[in-house]
Amino acid sequence: MPQVSLTVNGRPVKVEVEGRTLLVQVLREKLGLTGTHVGCDTSQCGACVVHVDGKSAKACTLLAAQLEGASVTTIEGVAGADGKMHPMQEAFRDNHGLQCGFCTPGMVMSAIDLAKTNPDASEHEIREWLEGNICRCTGYHNIVKSIQAGSAAMRAAK
Repeated sequence: MPQVSLTVNGRPVKVEVEGRTLLVQVLREKLGLTGTHVGCDTSQCGACVVHVDGKSAKACTLLAAQLEGASVTTIEGVAGADGKMHPMQEAFRDNHGLQCGFCTPGMVMSAIDLAKTNPDASEHEIREWLEGNICRCTGYHNIVKSIQAGSAAMRAAK
């Protein structure tokens, strides 16, 4: 079986993969990083969003073999080395941006990318950005508030 070398959450890894193995399978099944969720198997829910080379991507759409040399960050990798939550994670907690929590890792990963891309996004821009992330519990109001607060905290932390 071919091997793929990646950097995952700052740590170099080599994993054997079949050509059809998806990144989400590598993360969950081979590396034990179960914070990246599988929700739909059709690339529509966004529960599997991670960062690949700094940009958000759905891990269920990427073949692991395509990612030779890539840097992947999962929800487990956004907290500080000291264990302190990322400002966006804190904002989701503080603004009640989650209920069941299943979509939350993907939402947070998408939100971090948005905050880096458009640090002062309007409510409309946030809602447009989240079109690929589905939440069945919250109604999105508190998610939008969380992203606004998280973006502000990320700007303040610079």
